[in-house]
Amino acid sequence: MTNIITAQNLSKSFGSFQALKNVNLTIQKGQIVGIIGANGAGKTTLLNSILGLSAYDGNLDVLGFDPYADRDELVKQICFISDVATLPKWMKVHEAIDFVEGVHPSFNREKALGFLNGTSVPLDKKIRHLSKGMVVQVHLALIMAIDAKILVLDEPTLGLDIIYRKKFYHQLLEDFFDEDRTILITTHQVDEIENILSHVVFIREGSIVLTSDMEDIGQKWMVLNPSPDNIDAARALSPVSEQTLLGRTSFIFNGKSRSELAELGEVSRVSLSDLFVTLMDGE
Repeated sequence: MTNIITAQNLSKSFGSFQALKNVNLTIQKGQIVGIIGANGAGKTTLLNSILGLSAYDGNLDVLGFDPYADRDELVKQICFISDVATLPKWMKVHEAIDFVEGVHPSFNREKALGFLNGTSVPLDKKIRHLSKGMVVQVHLALIMAIDAKILVLDEPTLGLDIIYRKKFYHQLLEDFFDEDRTILITTHQVDEIENILSHVVFIREGSIVLTSDMEDIGQKWMVLNPSPDNIDAARALSPVSEQTLLGRTSFIFNGKSRSELAELGEVSRVSLSDLFVTLMDGE
């Protein structure tokens, strides 16, 4: 596969605060990557570096460009969405289309209108008069009409209820994503994007804690709920974490044989949110 983003010793400081610490990362064409971290972990700083919005130390290559030095060329091939709930409320729908057409060279007006023709969204109404679902559809029309090689979504469904969040991701995959495009997503709703991700990056205090494809996580990381008689035996296998809830003890393991764990109790795949909490709590 082709690397479209390569970071080597990528660092960024704000005064004495180091937001990124020697980050090494490769992202390939056709991947859907979740960049997961707590508030202040460095997610936005990493995205801003990739987008060429801020200077940085180290080496960073995005689609063959130095993002900061070559930002004018890079933005022709990249699309950035921060929040689908924040389209300018004073704009009419057709004015939003006019605006994006004027600022993004890869925007296809006919494609956007074709998508909206399949909805009940009125082109002559202001954004403030649309339902949440209609706002999502307008934003999706704008996204999918941009022929971008990289789509960056920073908390894209913030403020939307679960129905509209699910519709957003479903339509994004059905109508936008293909093997020639790459999507980067940051979100706090980790469980909602777990099933659409191909790869995940965990970042903590400016450093990469984990970078992996989802298939590898499913094979290596497991949850064991042992029978009461086997708790000590499970603990002896050196789990990464242990938790007791409502009188039931569970363990998370990395790299253990599924058959070995199954002898002690019920084995299941670890959820991305549980894995995130485990790694953020410590090694």
